Amino acid sequence: MAQQKATNITWHGGNVTKADREALLDQKGVTIWFTGLSGSGKSTLAREVEQQLFQRGHLVYVLDGDNIRHGLNKNLGFSPEDREENIRRIGEVAHLFNDAGVITLTAFISPYRADRDNARALNTDGEFIEVYVDCPLEECEKRDPKGLFEKARAGIIKEFTGISAPYEAPEHPELVVKTGELTLEESAGVVLDYLVEKGIISA
Repeated sequence: MAQQKATNITWHGGNVTKADREALLDQKGVTIWFTGLSGSGKSTLAREVEQQLFQRGHLVYVLDGDNIRHGLNKNLGFSPEDREENIRRIGEVAHLFNDAGVITLTAFISPYRADRDNARALNTDGEFIEVYVDCPLEECEKRDPKGLFEKARAGIIKEFTGISAPYEAPEHPELVVKTGELTLEESAGVVLDYLVEKGIISA
């Protein structure tokens, strides 16, 4: 866990509550945390869910792994320590978005269980939905949309998840989406049906 360095600080609550914002938006602020190997379809699925939710009139936003590393986390690499800090920051940002009433989708490999559990711990029950984008390593390598597996196998990319660095699959995710077996539309349907079932959005 990150050390608190700042002192003499106080959390300031606002006059507008999360419940107020959720009532205005007619939705619940939640984090939908997509995790899985590179090439498993996390970003593609998150974007599809985002589009479908937006078309239904919901305020929704995707925090994508590559995009975040262009700005907020541009000073982080891929060592275990940097991966931990990367996910810590995203967990905090997603939690703030939750408080704003936004349905927040994150698309990160987030390979370590402990880091995902820390992100979950920032939220109350029901506000964090872990989605394991389950796709066999062989299928991810076949897809290899960025050519990363090929570089990792050649030793060009060090500490690459699934090849030279570990991936700890979720043990108790809210959802498992097998993107190697389902179409994109079917995969998005699994997520949307869950959101309706839990009362996060209306049918």
